Order: sequence, then structure tokens, then C-alpha cells
Amino acid sequence: MRKEPRQARSRAMVERIVEAGRRTLVADGYDRFSTNRVAQTAGISPGSLYQYFPDKTALLDVVVERYWDDVSDRVAASLADRISDSGPAMARAVAESLLDALDADRALLRVVAEELPARRSRQRRAALERRVRELATAYLAARPDASRRPSPAVAAWIVVLAVENLATRWVLDRPERPDREELVEEIAALVSGYLTSPG
Repeated sequence: MRKEPRQARSRAMVERIVEAGRRTLVADGYDRFSTNRVAQTAGISPGSLYQYFPDKTALLDVVVERYWDDVSDRVAASLADRISDSGPAMARAVAESLLDALDADRALLRVVAEELPARRSRQRRAALERRVRELATAYLAARPDASRRPSPAVAAWIVVLAVENLATRWVLDRPERPDREELVEEIAALVSGYLTSPG
């Protein structure tokens, strides 16, 4: 961002621009995303947009950063409330919270996952994975009865990446089978089977 908004009016303008950026990215896709289109969607002049964002890359970075922060906050909040659950219940909670978070803005997920160059969201996505992985590692370390794997950190890494990839593909593809409940049960079975198999 070119300048940090201090007044309420300036903060409201930045929010308006970022929301217009999100809507434009979803409607037009990454290839057609431009500051002129965002300004038009926001109902402001391009000059007003440039007061806060020097170019489309800076605006795009904020839109993507906020998306991943929102997903991360939703998942972490849900998991923190379920930390005392049993292994299978925790696996279901991870799957449910990730599905809910990804499904909350499926249209933007599609653009971020399928159109943006990987480097655009790699860092923010890695931060989400790290945050969830730390919670899962803490859970496994505190509940040695929940896993027979030798390393809670390695097990958490595998579980988080497996669940994230399955949830992302399901949200984007919306297959007829499995339906959401079947997917959650299959993920719980997959995770439980992995965690309880000998290390």
C-alpha cells in the first residue's frame, strides 16, 4: 500500500477499493484484473485508487493476503475450540472447518487456486498451513494416545496437507460423490488410519 490510511474516511476508502478488487478479480479473473476495472467497480477515479495502491500488483497482494488471513482465522478459531476432542472427532473438525473456510468464498478460491501464479499466494497459503500444522502438532504432542506416529510434527504436516488438498479439490470440483458428509467421514477414516498405524 502506498500510504497507511489514518482517518476513518481514508480507511473506508481502502476497504471499498479492496472489496472492489475482490469483486473484480472474481468477475474478470486474474488476466483481466486491472486498476481501471477496480476503480470502475468501486465507483471512484483511478487517481483515487492510486493514492493508496501504486499499481495492480499491490492491490492484488492485499486482496490475496486478506483472503488467506480470513481462511486461516476461521480454521484456527474452529480448531482451538476442539482441541480436547478425540482423534477421529478432531479429524472431522479439521475437515469441517477447512471446508467451511474454503467454501465461504469459493469464487475467489477458484481464482487464487487456478489462475494466480503460484508465487502470488504461496507465502500466505504457507502461513495458513503453518498455523494449522502448529495446532495439529500441539494436539498430537499433548495426546500421545491419538497417534502411533513417531513424530507429531511430521504427522501434522502430512495430515494438514492431505486434508487441505482434499478439501480444496472438493470445494472447487463439487463432485456428485462423495457428498460433503461422505468426504468428512472418509477424511476422518484416512487420518485416523494413518495416525493409528505403527510408526
